[in-house]
Amino acid sequence: MAVKIRLARLGCKNRAFYRIVAADSHTPRDGKHLQVLGFYDPLAAKGDARRLGLNVDLVKYWLSVGAQPTDTVRGILMRAGLVSPPPMVVMGQKKGPSGDTSNPENMITQ
Repeated sequence: MAVKIRLARLGCKNRAFYRIVAADSHTPRDGKHLQVLGFYDPLAAKGDARRLGLNVDLVKYWLSVGAQPTDTVRGILMRAGLVSPPPMVVMGQKKGPSGDTSNPENMITQ
């Protein structure tokens, strides 16, 4: 059984409110869940304490047993400091105008 940490939608029309739940990956979004881990209210003010509530011990437990957070929940957990951000990709150096460094006429000197 693959477990996902994801959002389950509650609230009225145009007044969305989400629970952060651990659920089997095959169940529907608002279907049966294994455990409620917290809540997320996107309509609350940014600094408001009612915007996000997490049971940190439960989240750490589910992550330790292999539960995979969805992309949205991963962003929420990153902001809460429970998941490390993905590593930065280092780009290679750009070549000269033609990309050929064997011909000295094409090299840029400083």
